[in-house]
Amino acid sequence: MNRTMKIIGFLVVLFIAAPLVIVVPMSLSTSASLQFPPPGYWLGYYQQYFQDANWLRPTWNSLVIATVNTILTMLLVVPATFALVRHKFWGKGLANVMMMMPMAVPHIVMAIGYYNYFGQLGIVFSKTGVILAHTCLSVPITFLVLSANLKGFDQTLERAARSLGATPAQTFIHVTLPILRPGLLISSLFAFIQSFDETVVAIFISGRDAETLPRKMFDSIRQEADPVIAVISTLLFVVVLFALVAPLLMRGIKRLSGRATPSTPSRS
Repeated sequence: MNRTMKIIGFLVVLFIAAPLVIVVPMSLSTSASLQFPPPGYWLGYYQQYFQDANWLRPTWNSLVIATVNTILTMLLVVPATFALVRHKFWGKGLANVMMMMPMAVPHIVMAIGYYNYFGQLGIVFSKTGVILAHTCLSVPITFLVLSANLKGFDQTLERAARSLGATPAQTFIHVTLPILRPGLLISSLFAFIQSFDETVVAIFISGRDAETLPRKMFDSIRQEADPVIAVISTLLFVVVLFALVAPLLMRGIKRLSGRATPSTPSRS
């Protein structure tokens, strides 16, 4: 049984990683379009990406929009999650449904609604409009992750802190926040990824000054199949791989340094 599960797991990993076998070589291709196998190899398209403002500007826009979206989403979701998980009030069920609504509605429908509404407010084709739209889309997944962590939280720890004289703010900072830190970090990560990868809404409401990287990639592959798309995909894969491997490397370094440090002999 264990061997069968290992084989199935290996096949699943191979299926997921198979596109990288194609994308990475194409990022090094000398072809003028996306072609596999490549006729030759060079680093010209990497140089083109890092020197072309038409690609760097959307990349910077995506980073800024995703960062601001993450901050705004957490500022909204954290108090809302505490209210919905820990308190009972009239309309709580409706509030839960409204929090999850952006996940149930197709993005194309949301994009049309944002386009009309933001157009009336005068913020369509702006970073502000994209940030607000992405925040609405990030709320459901962020709320699900954080509420799952909060439901498993032992509130007796907070009561103990309050009984020892801690104020509500001190209790939150020194007791609640450290315990919920993993959930907050994961929620923030999901909010950032949701915004950075979103394409449909960005196509509708991001103008030239607020063009995001996914929209630029979509327009490029639709018009000319620029191999720079493969370069960006490879770079994003490297960033994700580094983020996954870095904690393991840090743990390994700490273990090696701990073993290498000689123990101080005790004095009798």
